[in-house]
Amino acid sequence: MPETTAKPARRFRDRRSLLPPLQRWPAILLALILGSAGGWLASSINLPLPWMIGSMLATTIASMVGAPIAMAAGLRTLMVMVLGVMLGSGFTPEILAVLGEWTASLLCMALYILLGTGACYYFFRRLCGYDRVTAYFAATPGGLNEMVLMGTAYGGDGRLISLVHSARILVVVLTIPFAFRWFLDVSPTGGVGVPGPSLVDTNAIDLVILAATGLLGWLAAHAIKMPAASIVGPMLASAAVHLAGVTSEAPPAEIVAAAQVGVGAAIGARFANTSVAFILKALRDSLGATLILVLITLIFAGALDLWLGIGFGPLVLAYAPGGLAEMSLIAIALGSDAALVATHHIVRIIMIVVLATPAFARLTGRKPKEAI
Repeated sequence: MPETTAKPARRFRDRRSLLPPLQRWPAILLALILGSAGGWLASSINLPLPWMIGSMLATTIASMVGAPIAMAAGLRTLMVMVLGVMLGSGFTPEILAVLGEWTASLLCMALYILLGTGACYYFFRRLCGYDRVTAYFAATPGGLNEMVLMGTAYGGDGRLISLVHSARILVVVLTIPFAFRWFLDVSPTGGVGVPGPSLVDTNAIDLVILAATGLLGWLAAHAIKMPAASIVGPMLASAAVHLAGVTSEAPPAEIVAAAQVGVGAAIGARFANTSVAFILKALRDSLGATLILVLITLIFAGALDLWLGIGFGPLVLAYAPGGLAEMSLIAIALGSDAALVATHHIVRIIMIVVLATPAFARLTGRKPKEAI
């Protein structure tokens, strides 16, 4: 197969704009409407994690049939901040006592990244015909935004890298909740899988505190250029105020459901303005790589459970090649240890973002063709 060619990076830079131009708002609103409708339908038929999965499916289908949908980077950031605050609310003093038990598993994440990236690189390069740059940055098990920007800067196909990573998240989010239900007999907790108290039952002061932790946590993380700042910063700030006893509340369920709709719509919107043939190729290639990563995940989860006794289910979620926000939501919906899952995914993202590009430059001797 011929190697892919590099595509302009402008559309990916545009996504990083916090305030999209006015002409994009109809497409953004359409994505949110479709996502909300999909979430409601999924909730009505009792799908696991319905608001995110329903939104993701509705907007992905809309993208593939050519509907004019889009998602604003700033809006997705806001939605992810809500999820970060929610994750932080799950950190309790009891968790501090078990952090040491996760050390070996966290260290093994480096080996998982190395094996997963190597296996997927070989798959993309030899079986899918990708060029070296595109194969490498598409192979990393995480860091979607960073890998698109860095891969494009080195001359890779930014569209293909983005779609492969997006399709991987899509496949993982769609399959894991059902796999847990069918093979481990684990079903979502809390009915429709939306954690948190009702909005009408939440104290106004607690709402202000939660909003402040989200905003201040994001600003601080963004200022120091922390990877995945929009979720990690609010999560750490929220964990701090909950551990300190400032509040014990989690974000209201209605707000969490809206955040899930936004995150799901953002995944689906990534397939917009792309030909069906190109999407199907990315889906096919990504499915093969995802199967490789899931197999490695199961091996690591089984081995670490035998060694550490943390639990096979939580370790599968901790190592699964999905996004931090998405896998943490699944952990909460399935009643698993969300703190363990979130911590492992944060470490994975940091390792990939910090090490992937220097490793590529050292191995290939290449320099970026444009500023990163």
